[in-house]
Amino acid sequence: MTRTYRRISPVAENYPASSIRKMFNLALDFPDAVKLTVGEPDFNTPEHIKAAGIRAIENNNTRYVANAGIPELRSAIARKYSGRWDRGIGPENVMVSFGAMEALTFALDVTVSPGEEVIIPDPSFPNYMGQVHRLGGTAVSVPVREVNDFKLRAEDVQASITDRTAAVIINSPSNPLGSVMDRAELEQIADLADEHGFTIISDEVYDQMVFDDAVFTSIAEVRPDFDRFLAIGSFSKTYAMTGWRCGFVIGGEDLIAPMSLLQEGLTSSLPGFVQEAAVAAIEGPQTDVGMMVASYAERREILIDRINAIDGLHVIRPEATFYAFVNVKEWGLSSWELAIALLENHNLATIPGSAFGPAGEGYLRLTFAVSPETINDACDRLEAFAASR
Repeated sequence: MTRTYRRISPVAENYPASSIRKMFNLALDFPDAVKLTVGEPDFNTPEHIKAAGIRAIENNNTRYVANAGIPELRSAIARKYSGRWDRGIGPENVMVSFGAMEALTFALDVTVSPGEEVIIPDPSFPNYMGQVHRLGGTAVSVPVREVNDFKLRAEDVQASITDRTAAVIINSPSNPLGSVMDRAELEQIADLADEHGFTIISDEVYDQMVFDDAVFTSIAEVRPDFDRFLAIGSFSKTYAMTGWRCGFVIGGEDLIAPMSLLQEGLTSSLPGFVQEAAVAAIEGPQTDVGMMVASYAERREILIDRINAIDGLHVIRPEATFYAFVNVKEWGLSSWELAIALLENHNLATIPGSAFGPAGEGYLRLTFAVSPETINDACDRLEAFAASR
């Protein structure tokens, strides 16, 4: 008899795995390694947020809730961003999600069909590529260059637009680049969206981690009448709530409404007690946020000063986030080879720039969401590598 063998789907078989996670897993074999890898605050969730979540559990808010999110949280998000963006945002414009990744999934689900194209920055967060692949779309990469201070340019986006372009993903402030897009470039990309009919999916999860005199502008702020956008946010970075998995997406009601149906088919709803904690995060004191951002800014200075003093390395001072994208081209190794050598020979875990796209080759992404002692220890090991060459 003929035996039929089970096979996995082409989507799953060919899903582009993240090299960030690959390096993270390799580093597990080096338990004593200094790690500048995963982008996660080293602060605990503020006490008043934890208390709200605990109260919600004690009050038995442990049942199913509305697919799109509890009204209190959707309204709180709407109020916050109506004020920040100076435009009318109502709860009907907000969808609560399992982290920013599910928000990205929903945003692509409602805007992109199989065979259509999505323009993404290169370098950028690698899961953009994976999510476009999952939908049967085609990711079209646009280089983001150091000579332009790692800022996406509208003219490069324009050169990549075709009649199959369904969406453009932008990420400002940028992971892994630490840059903030200029308002003029955003305005031009918004004009292109109106002209060509695509949607701008704007990943803004680091919107409150901005340093010095850098000015962050949301795509929602470029014009009062511009509505071809979906803005993605998260509580993970701003409020040190990575494990709570609470994100959201804001946009036109015509795009937000179908997302609740998608949520029903995926996870039903984000737990109510998590959402009550998120309400406390938005509506409670913001002093912890300011403290964390100020601390990241101080750590950034330590890292930048140390890196730029090492022979063969240089880095642009990040305007935002807690990442530095370090130029290592003078060391003559591929970014993956260098990351492996640092891990195996100096017990230092980093992320190769190539994990974020071909244009990331020749760089390492280092996070400074770690203690000053860890940063100095890591830089000592980079200096040791430089001396051993």
